[in-house]
Amino acid sequence: MKITVKTYAGYKGDERPVSFSREGRTFQIMEIVDRWYDPDHNCFKVLADDGKTYLLRNDMNADSWELVAPRD
Repeated sequence: MKITVKTYAGYKGDERPVSFSREGRTFQIMEIVDRWYDPDHNCFKVLADDGKTYLLRNDMNADSWELVAPRD
């Protein structure tokens, strides 16, 4: 599922997500639980302000974000 993500831009550019929007609702990211990288993607397991955990993936080649799987 495609989403819109606001990121913290540090000295490395877009370093980490701070919020994301889907279906007209914005979720603030309270905590980055885990993160991992591969040559084409940056993945973030995050805890949002609704108390749920989400897996967000940034496609580095397409410069786009997607919600891989909401988790309870």
